[in-house]
Amino acid sequence: MNIRCQYLTRVRRIVVKVGSAVLTTERGLALEVINNLAAELSRFRRQGYEVLLVSSGAIACGRQKLGLKAQGFTLTEKQALAAVGQAGLIQTYERYFIQYGEKVAQVLLTRTDLEDRKRYLLARNTLLTLLKWQVIPIINENDTVAVEEIQFGDNDLLAAMVVGLVGAELLVCLSDTDALYKRDPREDPEAEPVRLVECVDEKIEAMAGKRPGRLGRGGMVSKLRAAKMVTALGVPMVIAPGKEPMVLERIFAGEEIGTFFLPQRRISARKFWIAYHSRPEGQLVLDAGAVEAILARKKSLLPAGIKKVQGQFERGACVECLDEQGKRIALGLSNFSSAELQQIIGCRSDEIAKRLGVCPRDEVIHRDNLVLVEDAISNAA
Repeated sequence: MNIRCQYLTRVRRIVVKVGSAVLTTERGLALEVINNLAAELSRFRRQGYEVLLVSSGAIACGRQKLGLKAQGFTLTEKQALAAVGQAGLIQTYERYFIQYGEKVAQVLLTRTDLEDRKRYLLARNTLLTLLKWQVIPIINENDTVAVEEIQFGDNDLLAAMVVGLVGAELLVCLSDTDALYKRDPREDPEAEPVRLVECVDEKIEAMAGKRPGRLGRGGMVSKLRAAKMVTALGVPMVIAPGKEPMVLERIFAGEEIGTFFLPQRRISARKFWIAYHSRPEGQLVLDAGAVEAILARKKSLLPAGIKKVQGQFERGACVECLDEQGKRIALGLSNFSSAELQQIIGCRSDEIAKRLGVCPRDEVIHRDNLVLVEDAISNAA
């Protein structure tokens, strides 16, 4: 059994992401590709797998539906194109899945939906209910109402977030580029593919280049970012050629197709949400002792180690932890509001109640709610 099969035999819940360049041509939707994808995902669902599809293509579909040439559209124009294209995209998916006896559901998300813990859990429960009902969720970013989210990398980031949202065990990114290459194959036809990545480090990131995909916004850079996210959660990822028939079967047969990223579990599902979904509302500047305790000894943050509180926030807010030079070292959920913290900066634990009259917790941020920057990519990136 090769190393791929060792991980794939444990997989039962799969997130498949397909990009615009795979789904569309200059003439419109690539119907043969969509048919092959629907047939393959349907086979996997009937075999007992739970499948979620993250699909790009609404903007490209809308542009082609209106007969507009590719050009530098404004944000408002992109949102309008997404509104036109999303209807046709989901209608096409439904038509092809129905012929294989499968039901689908459209789920449109923005990053804002996943930042709020309550809305995050509602989205999770909806998706898990659909899977329980044996319905295949087709997820896309809600580009019509998104603002900065519309600039995310071709839904690669969204797919990685969905992995954490539903506790998936594999992410498959179907791309017009069949693998990660040591150099950009569009610039160097002799470039060699990388079949196995043990860790997404600076050497691997340097292979991505800077050019986006043909129709998408992210290119290989965003795919590596997604790989870094999900492998930190302990989930493997595959980049594979999206237009190849039977691609999922070939992946699960252990064939060396595409690029396989080995899992590197570093954070829990809760810390994954803190790192990638919650948005920081303030900053805490820490002294050298607190920085050392957090980084080297994996301790919780106590009031005694705080030198300055920046911003206004309530209890439970996500905040950044900075060293005295302004370097971000961690993210976490604060047990105190900014107003409360202003009163207890530098205090020992036994002094908190005297200052506040009540002591909700000894720790400002418990280590279970604290994520080191080295264990996650910036969620503001």
